[in-house]
Amino acid sequence: MDPFLELIGLLRPRATLLGGGLDAFGRWSLSFRKRDDLLFCWVERGEFQLIRPDDAPVHIRQGDFFLIRTFTPFTMTSDPSIHPIDSETAVATAGSKRLKLGEGVDRPVTLHAGKFVFDTVNEDLLAGLLPTFVHIVEEDKSLDRVRVLLTMNENEARQPGPASEFIVTRLVELILVEILRAKPLHVDEDQAGLLAGLADPITMQALSAIHRDVAYGWTVAALAKLCGVSRSTFATRFRQVVGTGPIEYLMHWRMALAKDQLARGARGIGEIGLAIGFQSSSAFSTAFTREVGCSPKRFIGVAAKLGPKRS
Repeated sequence: MDPFLELIGLLRPRATLLGGGLDAFGRWSLSFRKRDDLLFCWVERGEFQLIRPDDAPVHIRQGDFFLIRTFTPFTMTSDPSIHPIDSETAVATAGSKRLKLGEGVDRPVTLHAGKFVFDTVNEDLLAGLLPTFVHIVEEDKSLDRVRVLLTMNENEARQPGPASEFIVTRLVELILVEILRAKPLHVDEDQAGLLAGLADPITMQALSAIHRDVAYGWTVAALAKLCGVSRSTFATRFRQVVGTGPIEYLMHWRMALAKDQLARGARGIGEIGLAIGFQSSSAFSTAFTREVGCSPKRFIGVAAKLGPKRS
């Protein structure tokens, strides 16, 4: 089983356009509060600055696309000296999620935006996959597949036809997957996680084995032998690259699969436990309660109340 494909399957990313965006002229400034969202924006025309606390301003130009995780507040502005309008207040006042800012006809900006929604029960898997800000400039030729999707997206937005919203939504979802697959953009020495592990020749073998047979009784020694290195070398390397120990990772992944199947009512509790490597319902329930913080039966009820994460 492809670990990356499994990850996307559990996250189930869905793009929501929400009619969001911006049409601005002249001098303007718009601030966004701290939230727990992953926003996406692409610029049809114009340019502006994106400002975040403790980071240098980023110049956003026509044709650019960016993802931003709203763990910290940020501001989009034509001029940093202008006091910004709060975006939530502006939307409430305008009665529309597509805002019109500034005055006159100079320096027009047209920006399209939305957010990604992920499966609620396993949204924590997103942590470590993406930096808080991903900026793809129009001139960047290193991500050709992303650029093709962006071009299709821009053409559809400019010349909408039947089912345009469906097409644009699917294109944006594909853009996210392509960005996640573009390991050189995201994987560096400071970023541990699954993508970093898949980019490393040693840990990649162990991760592939775990995902291929999650129910197998893997040990550190068995995984190290599979990777052709000593037990101590493997354990150290895995923790450095993936961010957790190999057996901890195995347990975390088993719990992610269990949460997904419990939430969807795909199988009974005992059957799920057996499928991910536990020899009895009680052993599975004990491990699940320890790792997740509640019993499988209670989790089913909690997941049913939560449902898919909404905007």
